[in-house]
Amino acid sequence: MRQVAIIGGGISALATAYLLQEKAKSQNIALGVKVFEKENRIGGKIWSRQEDGYLCEWGPNGFLTNKPQTLELCKSLGLSEQLLASNDNARKRFVYANGVLHKLPHNQIEFLTNSLISWRGKLCIARELFVAKRDSKNDESLADFARRRLGDEALAKLIAPMAGGIFAGDPEQMSLQGCFPRIYQLEQEYGGLLKAMLKLTKQHRVEKSAGKVSASPAGPGGVLTSFANGIQVLTDKLSSAIGAENIICGSTVTALKRTPVGGWQILLKEQAYFADDVILATPAYASADLVYSFAPKLASLLQQINYSPLAVVCLGYDEREIDCDVQGFGYLLARGEEIPVLGTLWDSSIFAKRAPNGKILFRTMLGGAVRPELLKLSDSEIQQLVQDSLATIMKITAKPELVRIYRHEQAIPQYRVGHTQLVAQIMENAAQFNGLHLNNNAYSGVGINDCVAAAYRIADKVIAQI
Repeated sequence: MRQVAIIGGGISALATAYLLQEKAKSQNIALGVKVFEKENRIGGKIWSRQEDGYLCEWGPNGFLTNKPQTLELCKSLGLSEQLLASNDNARKRFVYANGVLHKLPHNQIEFLTNSLISWRGKLCIARELFVAKRDSKNDESLADFARRRLGDEALAKLIAPMAGGIFAGDPEQMSLQGCFPRIYQLEQEYGGLLKAMLKLTKQHRVEKSAGKVSASPAGPGGVLTSFANGIQVLTDKLSSAIGAENIICGSTVTALKRTPVGGWQILLKEQAYFADDVILATPAYASADLVYSFAPKLASLLQQINYSPLAVVCLGYDEREIDCDVQGFGYLLARGEEIPVLGTLWDSSIFAKRAPNGKILFRTMLGGAVRPELLKLSDSEIQQLVQDSLATIMKITAKPELVRIYRHEQAIPQYRVGHTQLVAQIMENAAQFNGLHLNNNAYSGVGINDCVAAAYRIADKVIAQI
């Protein structure tokens, strides 16, 4: 029986393990799959915790339905009927700029009447239609792209908040091709973003009138989706389907060695396992440590992927203490604002049953690539900082009845300029070692959808090579 070892216990590892088992079963292939997780729990950064009636998400709070793989995975697991779409309120998103919360526009009319961007800034965005396509195929920073095509104000009030909200990143360092490949492709294919929007909107209308199903041309689309008991339902179900006998928790892999006869030896403190294939579903820095003894060049490349720290702060309030309207997704902060948080999600407005009746749950993020030093603050200092931000932005002065602080010292991989070229080198080097595979959000997307899509690709690759 061929053996596959998967090191790591997050969504990448679990989805890959499950898909390998299912594909092997459907093709009558004898395949053993073992998952090795150093922590005593499975799920990685996906962790949904019930805290005094509140549901606090330690990491991501769901996935978008704009890509098929996660929905397919849920269907295979029998979870389709349990999927919980975000409330319509979640379509209302805000940016805090110049001391005011501004609702993000949804259409051209709202854009023209919206107060977030000045008329001068709107004219800069409009002139994007006449900005020539960049000839160079070399990567550039997200900030350079935004300045070149949209102007400084759009960078500060639209692009930078988005960068912080998705990647906890610094747009001056973030790779356009790595972080937003679709935006890069639109410029290359259509000559600009507005030109692309006009052509795709026209195409969408033609297809719609012809009765064809087409994705919306206006951005990534999709609905944020989770489960009534949190996104951890997905990783728990994967773990159950894989089987407890195939998952080893609480045991750190101390070494990974190639054997003289081919294959791999996985060394724990007190045990050793053999595998024909090894899938490293660990963060890039952990994978670097594991491969260093036999692949120092690969390790060096992996070490070039940096991670930003992030603190997640959940605050629960009695709704009678909140005077402002919290029907919406939440807000991000424009670049240059003195308030040192990335933004706040109004979790109890996004999904039902995230807070007890009559209660409200907020979730604030801080730190990231721009303000990593904030993770050095004590819990009490972080709590005060977050409460001060709510007082300034939302005029909330009441004390929360629930406070939970979760720290991620190495939270989100930062796709810096040149990331796609770096990943190509990493994969080229890894391919020199038969049976070695890499699957983690450090390479081709940081979200749940990206991790699951990569799991499908790697599972297909491993099965095809048997």
